[in-house]
Amino acid sequence: MGILGSIFTWWNGATLGTTLALRGKSRVGTDALGNVYWQGGRDTAGRPRRWVIYSGSNDASRVPPEWFSWLHHQIDDVPDRALPPHRIWQKEPIANPTGTALAYRPPGALEKGGTRVRATGDYEAWSPDA
Repeated sequence: MGILGSIFTWWNGATLGTTLALRGKSRVGTDALGNVYWQGGRDTAGRPRRWVIYSGSNDASRVPPEWFSWLHHQIDDVPDRALPPHRIWQKEPIANPTGTALAYRPPGALEKGGTRVRATGDYEAWSPDA
């Protein structure tokens, strides 16, 4: 992304203003997706201010659960030190597939042919006179 893209587009990563605001803040870590996590200053409740700079599109579902916990002050230390190691049976988190080909399509959706199972006859329409 060029300099003009970083000035005017917020949906493809951090803007120039955000990058300048990171001066004096501490870089805490990165996740497997390349997102970078920062901490510095205090919020209105007196807690340390925390935020993420996305690697690629700004989509909150791309933040792994352990870093979500850190961002929302559910854990105090970075996830590598505060959480137990990853278990072998745990699945990797996936990004929100809404709007993609992987999104859930119920039976009868136009993308699945638009035909749904016929009603079984146990449905009775509501009538205001009943």
